[in-house]
Amino acid sequence: MNEESYLMSLLPYSYALIMIQDILLALWRTTSQNDVMKYLHTMIRVSDPDVTIRFFNLLGLQEIKRMENEKGRFTLIFLAVPGDEDAQVELTHNWDDKEGYSEGRNFGHLAYRVENIYDTCKRLMDAGVTINRPPRDGHMAFVRSPDNISIELLQDGYLPPEEPWASMPNTGHW
Repeated sequence: MNEESYLMSLLPYSYALIMIQDILLALWRTTSQNDVMKYLHTMIRVSDPDVTIRFFNLLGLQEIKRMENEKGRFTLIFLAVPGDEDAQVELTHNWDDKEGYSEGRNFGHLAYRVENIYDTCKRLMDAGVTINRPPRDGHMAFVRSPDNISIELLQDGYLPPEEPWASMPNTGHW
């Protein structure tokens, strides 16, 4: 089985995600104006860390820290874009979970600003990633991780609409 087929076979096994907006809203409501709150990371559960890391590497994230917990039977892997280590994605792999995770659409998505959305989408497509919502407007695209997490890509600045993206249809949902 090639990597593209393997990645596509993982799509039905997606994560259940933390409802970050609700947590942040609750924290905001209970935090006085004198308190300081700092964003740390977004946690997503993954069924195959190696495949998920390869996907996030395509987006430019790199592993910055890993913690194995034998007693708890899980691994935490922290990823970030070089130079932006304060915006981390935490991959949580529970060793004994063999069934994967159900799709957590109520989570929403992760979002990254990119220098050239067309080049980024081309690089992802060349690696076998489906562009679920192509950048028809030159501004926004959506892809999905191997575990079906929506990733929004936003253009830094303006690019005019360009083919083949401008006429490319959506694939699946995003």
